[in-house]
This record gives sequence, structure tokens and C-alpha cells, in this order.
Amino acid sequence: MTTPRKIGIVGGGTMGSGIAQKVAQSGLKVVLMDVSDAQVQAGLSRIRSMLEEGVKRKVFAEGEPDRVLARITGTTKAEDLKDCDLVLEAVFEDLGVKRKLFAEVEKHVRPDAVLATNTSSFKVAAVAEGARHPQRFVGLHYFYHPAKNRLLEVIPGKGTAPAPLASAWAFAEATGKTPIHSADAPGFVVNRFFVPWLNESVRLLEEGVADLPTIEKTCKDLFGIGMGPFELMNVTGVPIAQHAAAGLASELGAFYAPCELLKKQVASKKNWDLAGEAGTRGAADVERRLLGVVLLVAAQLVDEGVASAEDTDIGAKVGLRWPIGPFALANQRGIAGAVAAAARVADTYGLPLPRSLAERKEKPVPFALKAVNLAVEDGIARITMNRPDVLNALDPDTVAALETAFNAAVADGKVKAIVIEGRGKAFVAGADIKFFVRAIDEKDIPRIVSFTRKGQELLLAIDRCDKPVVARVNGMALGGGAELALSCDAIVADESAVLGFPETGIGIYPGLGGTQRLVHRCGIGAARYLVMSGDILPAAKAAAIGLVDVVAPAGTSMSVVKQLLAEKRVKAGPGPSGLAKPTADKARYEKIFTDAGTAALMDGSFAPADKEGEKLKKKIAGKAPIALRMANELMQKALSLPVEKGVEEELASLPRIFSTEDARAGLGSVGKGRPEFKGR
Repeated sequence: MTTPRKIGIVGGGTMGSGIAQKVAQSGLKVVLMDVSDAQVQAGLSRIRSMLEEGVKRKVFAEGEPDRVLARITGTTKAEDLKDCDLVLEAVFEDLGVKRKLFAEVEKHVRPDAVLATNTSSFKVAAVAEGARHPQRFVGLHYFYHPAKNRLLEVIPGKGTAPAPLASAWAFAEATGKTPIHSADAPGFVVNRFFVPWLNESVRLLEEGVADLPTIEKTCKDLFGIGMGPFELMNVTGVPIAQHAAAGLASELGAFYAPCELLKKQVASKKNWDLAGEAGTRGAADVERRLLGVVLLVAAQLVDEGVASAEDTDIGAKVGLRWPIGPFALANQRGIAGAVAAAARVADTYGLPLPRSLAERKEKPVPFALKAVNLAVEDGIARITMNRPDVLNALDPDTVAALETAFNAAVADGKVKAIVIEGRGKAFVAGADIKFFVRAIDEKDIPRIVSFTRKGQELLLAIDRCDKPVVARVNGMALGGGAELALSCDAIVADESAVLGFPETGIGIYPGLGGTQRLVHRCGIGAARYLVMSGDILPAAKAAAIGLVDVVAPAGTSMSVVKQLLAEKRVKAGPGPSGLAKPTADKARYEKIFTDAGTAALMDGSFAPADKEGEKLKKKIAGKAPIALRMANELMQKALSLPVEKGVEEELASLPRIFSTEDARAGLGSVGKGRPEFKGR
């Protein structure tokens, strides 16, 4: 598998320019092609405007627009795509135009270049028909706005070879997307259930089941969303809903066809009138119908092999920003009632009930949705954290799922090595903060201790495993995520990854072995720096202090992991493999964070020698004082205790730290602003 490093994008419109922006932001080179220089310049102008708006909103640093645009070359000539590793078309939805475009592109690109289509209307196989090398065609279906929306559907066409598909997946990861698998089927994954959801909402209005405001509010309440179907159509364009429904109907039948009221609304060239107050008449019927439609179609997807239940839910949560996916919603609302609602819709429209629903009609068992995936290939077990919508946060269920997957990998005689990785933009972004807050508010600190003990037992098992275990940090590894990585024999990080221990900034300390393994791996000075400053380090800086073993170019970390394992450079058993090569950065923190220097930083008497020292003093002054003190005491103990004893010390102190006012204030502040610590 080769990770594409130079990307050709054909089409400088809203989608094409947005994709080009995201790819260039990720550090890859881009060739942006369109039919005229005016259109190329318009695309580049869109990108600059988006980036400059981001600078104003402090999303990007000053100078970022110039840095990103420096990676993009505009052209009107297909021959300028000759050195591209992957070429993606994002032109308008005309099958003839797309085929003609690729016929021209194939004359100029390398034989091993991947060719990708962003189509939402046609099958990938249809776009590739007549191509010289259809085996290298894939679908990469982006969602609006492609520079912001993290979802990317990855679709093999008929006959797509494994290598181009793997390269496309690596490209998705390298550009910070959350990829999901889809078969080459109408609507792929998300549009297959989203479009009927829109259409059925209009049918409900057409049939007089409820008025528009009631349908809007019922949808918002049921699916937990900010905009109902009618407002969404107004924002994205009412004709798009009709076009998408007609496209699905042409392939899948009358159930998907746009209803008459939707066609009339498009003909009027007006948006939906959202005025009026929601009532209760028909609300229960609206809820049942829309839950039934979404679950029915989602189950069709799974039964047909288009997508897994997990990927379907991820598509809803990441692509549509629904807080809950169709299958999890069915579990939440009650399987018996949800299946009955889907069965009623199926009967109404003369559709067969998918097997997965028919089984649950007889025996209402909730859908089992995997929080952690396990796959074994060529002797390597890949354990993938599978909650990208919540950045793979650790909660009791996720820890239990990780334990199950890890134990299965250990017990499998075919497995020679284990890799732990995250899906989406995070490896693991830490523990589930809501879990901690609920436990504190319910005065159930023992629940936190029990959860942490389970986590520590698992991390000790990973630490002691007699098979090499590698953390492939392909995104954020914060708090508990960084502690999970520390329990592995080696840490390989993508260059775009970040690692850190922000706990003292939210009133607690690292409790999954972070105060212990950090000292053993990086030394007391660097450990104190990481825990007390809360700095989030890019992979290269983390490597400079010994936290990361190897930094891989974006999208290549799995290849690097395989190479290390093949060369048997990862040592199994307690402690790291010794691959890290810290630089002078580590020595600097050893000088600053002596016992005396640490005490001075905590009591405010530290005298900075330079601007960096001043920043460090200010950062530590903003942390929770009790958490700082307890973390330092625990790190000091790590100097004389083995990890097994040190984590017991962490556990013993948990009731005290989670009982402080600072812990509640800090944990409750996440996502809301900087907390004010009182030291009590």
C-alpha cells in the first residue's frame, strides 16, 4: 500500500475547492484543474476566502492561507496531473462528462495512479466503464462542506483492486477524514437513509398527518438535531432533495420516488414556509413513521452488505451530525417498538422486512454495535477504537470491549503482534468526561474507582503481554488515550498526531498509569513538564522528549509499524522497547523540573530565565493546585516503585481528588471555558 502524497483534483467549484483546501491543509501537494484559468482562479479564491475567515475566527494561525495555497498548483492542462498519486474528479453530475474526463486523464497519469470519483448519483463502476484500467477506480464521496465535514465514504467499484482501495483509505486517514466502507450501491450509505427521511417528512405533510412545524419539532426531538428536514432542505436546496430521491427511485423503486408535494415545492422555486407553532396532533404518528423509515432503510443497507451497522451509525453521526445513529436509536427507543414501526412502513409500501428486523420481530434483541473492532491479517491483530464521533473516548463499555478484543488477540495462535489504533481524527481523546461528572453528581466516586481499576488492569495486561504491542497513534492521544499508548511496547505516531496530558487543567491527575509510566519512559523532568503544563505536543516534539518512538509521514504509520514488526525491533513484555531517541528537549526539562524547581513552579516563586519559562510558569499557575500536588507526589513515587505498585498508589488517591470542588469545576468546564480553581 502506498499513501498518496500528490493529489490531482479536477473541478474548482465548491466541492472541488473545498477538497483541495482540506488536502493541502493536511500537508499534501495538490494540482487543482479546471476547464479555464478563470475557473481555476475562482477555486483558489474560494480557498483563500475560507482560510482567511478561519483566521478571523482563530481557527487558523496568521499566515496559514499562504502556507496552504503554496501547496496548490492551478492548471487547465490534464498533462499537469502526470505526477499525481491520486486524481479525484469533483465535476457536475453528468455521467458522460465524467467518463470523458477520465479518458483524458488516463492518457497522462502514471499506470499506478489511483483514480477517484466524488459522484453521489452514479455507481463507481458506471463512471469507470470504458476506462483502460478500471481496477484502479474508487469512489471517494465527500460531504458538504468537504473542508469541514469529516465523513468520507470509500467505495470500491466492480473489479477495484485491493491496492488502490487501500491507498484511497490511507489517503482518507492522512487528510483527517473519518472513512467508512460502502459497497457500490445506490446512495452509498448516508444518502440511502437520509433522502427517504426527507421525502417521508414531506409525505407526512402531504397526507395531512401533521402540520409542518409539528413535523419539524418532532424530528428535532426524536433525532436530537438542531434543524428539522424542512429547514435542512431550505439550507441545502429543495431541488437537491428531489433530484436525490429521483436518483434512488430509478435504481431502487417507487418507495424512494419524490412525493408530489416535494415536486410541487421545487416547481414553485420557493423554500418551505417554516412559520407557525408546533402542536401535538399527529406527532406520535410522525415519530413512528420516521423512526420506521430510517430503521427500515438502515437495515436494508446492512442486509444487502452495503455497510455495517457500525459504519451506518458513524455515517449518521459524523456526516449528518446526528447525536445518535439509526441502530443505536432503535436500541435506545426500545427494539420491539422500533422494529414494529419499521414493519408498519414496510407493509404500507409493500416492501420486504429485512432479515435483521424480521429476526428481532420474533425476538427483540438490541443491535450489538462494536465500540472496538478486531481484524487479523498476516499475523497482525489490528484493534481499532471505533467511536470516532466521540473521538474514541473511554467509558466502561468501551474499556470492556477493548479488553475483549485484546484477550481474543492474545489467545489467537495465529497472531504474532498486536496493533492498537483509533478510527477518525483521534487515537483516543481521553476518558468520557460525562461519565466522571455523572458519578460525582450522584456521589458515586466508587464507580469512578471501579472503572479506573478495570482500565488499569487492562493496561497492565497490555504492558505484560508476551506478544509485541504497538500503539499506532494516528490522531489525538490525550489523557487516557496517551496512557493507553504508554502501556504498549512502542508508540508510532503520524506526523499530524498530537499527544498530551491535560488532566491537571480540569482538576484531576492522570489515573491510568500516566504518573508512573511517563516517569519510567521519559524521566521525572519530562514527566513533570507533561503533566503539570498540560501541553498538547505535536508528534515530533513528543518524540524529542522520548514519549514517541517513531514519527511517520502522514498516512504511513501502519506501513512503519509493519516494518518495525517485520524487523523484530519491538520488544514484548513490561516497559517500552527502547526505540525512542530523545533530544536536548528532554535534558532541558530535567534542568527546569528539579525538586526545587518544581516546588517553585507550584508555589509561584519560580524565576523564569526566558520567555518559554515565563509561559511555563503562567500555564502551571492556571492548573488545579491540589491536582498538581498529588500528581507530583505520585510521580515522585514512580522513581522507587514498579508500575504495578505505582498504579495502586494512583488508585488509592482517586477518592480524594474526585471529591474536590476543583475536580467538579474542572470536569464541568470542558467545552465551556477555562475553570477557576479554588484549591479545595
